[in-house]
Amino acid sequence: MKAFLLDRYGSDVALRLGEVADPDVGDDDVLVEVHAAGVNLLDAKIRSGEFKLILPYRTPLVMGHDVAGVVLRTGAGVTRFKPGDEVYARPADHRIGTFAERIAIKERDLALKPTSLTMVEAASIPLVGLTAWQALVEVGKLEPGQKVFIQAGSGGVGTFAIQLAKHRGAVVATTTSTSNVAWVRGLGADVVVDYTSEDFETKLSGYDLVLHSQDDATLAKSLRVLRPGGRLISISGPPDPAFARQIAAPWYVRLVMWVLSFGARRRAESLGTRFSFLFMRANGEQLREIAALIDAGKIRPVMDTVFPFASTNEALARVVTGRARGKVVIQLY
Repeated sequence: MKAFLLDRYGSDVALRLGEVADPDVGDDDVLVEVHAAGVNLLDAKIRSGEFKLILPYRTPLVMGHDVAGVVLRTGAGVTRFKPGDEVYARPADHRIGTFAERIAIKERDLALKPTSLTMVEAASIPLVGLTAWQALVEVGKLEPGQKVFIQAGSGGVGTFAIQLAKHRGAVVATTTSTSNVAWVRGLGADVVVDYTSEDFETKLSGYDLVLHSQDDATLAKSLRVLRPGGRLISISGPPDPAFARQIAAPWYVRLVMWVLSFGARRRAESLGTRFSFLFMRANGEQLREIAALIDAGKIRPVMDTVFPFASTNEALARVVTGRARGKVVIQLY
């Protein structure tokens, strides 16, 4: 089958279109024909080697973390899916590879796609949807009336997280550029800070939760907009000791993560707030809950650009610019 592969790490390395063997299908696997695949900043970070400490992949590696497609066949132990089902997923770490014609995915990581969405729209959802769900619902336990600051409101995670937070009854603040201010208000943001002319630290205070996706300087400022006891959940690092324990990292990796996150944890503690790192994981049950919200009209996909499969490198370049408004997707069928 055809697939886009990473042959070596590097921020400017182009993925190579090549032929690879069809994936093996275990007893609890589902073989999916890929109709569309979302493109994420995580793909660029893996390409550059930024996550080698967490995800020590060997090259050549088939890239891609989002998929929507059709079930071709199932393993002997699979009970939830059958050939012909339309599904979507974020495959588990070490099982990625959606920039390809077919992929085998664990049954537990897969869900029926929202019936109201096209394949392209469905492929835009899994990674950002799971990231927002796990940050706001699972870890942040966001409740009605609470105030949440979601950075980068026009990005893939931001556009989904704003809608999810509003569905849960929160007061939502976000940042974006001048041209997107009205647009992110339309997604549900109550307070919009134009980062080109305003400093969010002077506009926001007393927040219960921050979903952080930016750099270290922004992290330090974001801790200061929290109320005492508030929590910052970072999806951009640094990884912390709790995450090291979660992935059962060896002692030397745990030590590195302790050192990397020491400054953020110390700043949070000095302010009476909490810092935690989140690395989203695959979860089919949460995708089923997300699909129900989408089909009920509570959340809609936000699309930036759709590229043909042959233009996968161009799609990745679009994501790297940081100017995508919503999700970038590649389409095979």
